[in-house]
Amino acid sequence: MALGGEGWGVLAAVLSSTLGGTSIGATRFLVNAIDPLAIGAFRFGIGFLLLAPAAWLARGPRPSPQDWFGTAALGVLYFALFPILFNASLIFTTAARGALALSTLPLLTMVVGAALGREALTARKSAGVLLAMGGVALALLSGLSFAPAGAWRGDLLMVAAALCMALYSIWSKSFIGRLGPIPFTAMAMGIGGACLVLISWWRGSFEPVAGFGAAQWFAAVYLGVFGAALTFYLWAFALQRTTPTRVAISVCVNPIAASLVGAAILHEPLSWNLLAGIVAVFAGIWVATTASSKTKRAES
Repeated sequence: MALGGEGWGVLAAVLSSTLGGTSIGATRFLVNAIDPLAIGAFRFGIGFLLLAPAAWLARGPRPSPQDWFGTAALGVLYFALFPILFNASLIFTTAARGALALSTLPLLTMVVGAALGREALTARKSAGVLLAMGGVALALLSGLSFAPAGAWRGDLLMVAAALCMALYSIWSKSFIGRLGPIPFTAMAMGIGGACLVLISWWRGSFEPVAGFGAAQWFAAVYLGVFGAALTFYLWAFALQRTTPTRVAISVCVNPIAASLVGAAILHEPLSWNLLAGIVAVFAGIWVATTASSKTKRAES
């Protein structure tokens, strides 16, 4: 795959998913100190504050009323509902299992995109998705048995979060094309983040912040800077340049990063099969994101 516009899009998606994997570990660390709503409020509130000046300076078209309405709906779906499901899932399950459940995203994106007529379903892309998902399972196989009782509830919540992300990836592509990745992401993140801030304030979710130490503040700021502003800008950048499924398959890198962070700060186990899983994941991404020019034009 040559590094044209689509190649840069796939690389941006891989980097976004790597940062997202480290964010799972940071979120699991914070979930013991503050509730999921407040974590999302910190993450996307800080992210919006960082993206807003860049969006203001961007010289793009002014959003139409339809753009505002669609962006608001997608902002609530992705930056309000998604983090609630995502963060709540990590109350019940481990970082590795949560990341594995999130890796259903490319399969969900591929199936939903085909059902909505947004993207062609091809044998090569399907094979790549299944290979990458198999690599995730292989990488985390030994760690999956180390889970608290009732971890299945967290796994289901994470699959629901993945469905929100799949719908966002499919429906946001046209808005990103018109508005640009930074303005669109800033608008959507600001709307979703504002919802989380208001709900958290009403519920008193910010009260534990008074007891934050340096580690908790570092995790919260990390989530805002790297887990929100940079991660979701890169995701939008990727969606502007390639298909939703080719972007979504990069999320299979996410559990690899999550397992490393989980081992470093949460003492969750790693095993020899991580290397084999990494190879399979990147092989799957290569299979799904490389095709002839004729095939790519048919999918677009």
